[in-house]
Parts: sequence; structure tokens; C-alpha cells
Amino acid sequence: MIKNMILIVGLGNPGKKYENTRHNIGFRIIDELEKKELSEKAIPFKPLTFMNNSGKAVKKLTDNLQLTTNNLWIIHDDIDLLLGKIRISKNRGAGGHKGVESIIRELKTKNFVRFRIGINRFAQNQKIEKFVLEKFTKTEEKIVKEMIQKTTEAIEFCLKQGIEKTMNKYNL
Repeated sequence: MIKNMILIVGLGNPGKKYENTRHNIGFRIIDELEKKELSEKAIPFKPLTFMNNSGKAVKKLTDNLQLTTNNLWIIHDDIDLLLGKIRISKNRGAGGHKGVESIIRELKTKNFVRFRIGINRFAQNQKIEKFVLEKFTKTEEKIVKEMIQKTTEAIEFCLKQGIEKTMNKYNL
């Protein structure tokens, strides 16, 4: 175990079929983080399990690295936030997100940091499962790219300044 190691997990579904879908925003942010020189104390990770089984991969890796959930950050899509918004929280329920539910179930705790990424609210007549697997429109994609940059900045800031200062700065 490396003291103060942070595991940063971006949630999504593996495979070409799911690339650039709303549900895979966590993967896209991890891809961006991997281009940057993060602290040597940060490990970006994309589980190769499907979203609803994310907890299995996260549990295995946290066990192997001997990390506590205090050192776990999860990045995931949030249908309750408008596109372009991010919310950073800690020790919260899953809010209906199946990937987060899987992690809470496997780790037996909700005490970890979450970077919730707004993918837009879905229309009431639309099924959530279909909506989250749609790709962003060309118009939305511009906002998505800005949101990815903002989130990577927030993560870099958090690594240096801590969760409280990051929440104060980015949860506007």
C-alpha cells in the first residue's frame, strides 16, 4: 500500500458500441486525465466490467492496493444535473445510479468521493436506460468537452488542495 494513494475511477461500459455515450462520460474524463501528469499518488482507472457491475472491479482493485474508501474517487454521469454541471460530494447514496449502487453494495459503504457529471435531464416520456446509452449531439459535444476540461481541473485541484476546498470552488 502506498500511503495517501488515490484511486480515481471513471465509470462507463467497455467496448466501441458505448464510446461517447452519456453513460461513458467517466471513461472520457479518465482518458483526459491519462494525458496529464497527475500526482504519482493518483491512479486513473476504467473498470472493464459493465456499469452495473462496477463494484466488483473497484472492490478487487481497492483490496489489491489495500486502499480505504477515503482514497477512492468515482467519476460518473448524473441525469439530475444539467449538461455542463459538475457536483462533488462525499458519503452520499447512489441516487438511482446503478454503477454507484454496485460500488456501495460491494464495498459496504458510501463513504467515498464522487464527481457527478451532468449529462442533461431526460424527457419524462423517455426511458432512462435508453437515454444514458445515447451519444451526445454535436451541439452538446462542445459543452461536454468544456465539462471534461473543468472536471480534470477540479480533480487536479483536489489532489493538491483537498476535497473541502475543491467542493467550495467547483460546486457552484
